[in-house]
Amino acid sequence: MNNFSPHMLKTFKECPKKYYYKYAAKISVPQKATPFEKGKKVHALANYYLRGDDITKLEKVLTSDETRVWNILKSNEFFQKTYVESEYNLSCKIGGFWVGGRLDALVKDGNNYYILDYKTGSVPQNPENDYQTMIYLLSAAKFLKTFDSLTFIYIDLKNNLNHKIEFTKEREKIYTEELIKICTQITSAQTFPSNPAGCKFCEYNKFC
Repeated sequence: MNNFSPHMLKTFKECPKKYYYKYAAKISVPQKATPFEKGKKVHALANYYLRGDDITKLEKVLTSDETRVWNILKSNEFFQKTYVESEYNLSCKIGGFWVGGRLDALVKDGNNYYILDYKTGSVPQNPENDYQTMIYLLSAAKFLKTFDSLTFIYIDLKNNLNHKIEFTKEREKIYTEELIKICTQITSAQTFPSNPAGCKFCEYNKFC
């Protein structure tokens, strides 16, 4: 049975050929890890911090830029809310397909719940229509079952901003239809055409 992540759906939408190489043929291409190191450190620190672990020693080895970003996250209003889960795998069945991902954190204020996603890089251009938003909100809604409100918060650490997308019945319908549509496209695909628009920065461009 297929289990689709937000990145899988986004990859197929951007370039079916890249999706084929990465997820069907399972061809792995080494990439430079440097651009992701800051994000990994911040996510790890956040997980330990929210769980109540002592992170004093870890904070001391952060670079000045990492410290700046970490302090922005620690002082964020949503990061201060009551802890529920962090680095948590959550999935749900939409139509005949399973979709899911790994939440950075789930917090609450009373019966109002917030999915937190920390971004040290760029936030999606249209976050309300991003597959991560769709999957996380639908999965969390089914996981929680009852709540007064459920909101996805992209915490933009680069610009110290919050981008909020609230779960509504209208969005639930739109998101469900869109996820079923693209999952059906993937599972029924006979060919995987390339999209030259993204070739310049694609890790598979040397042999595609």
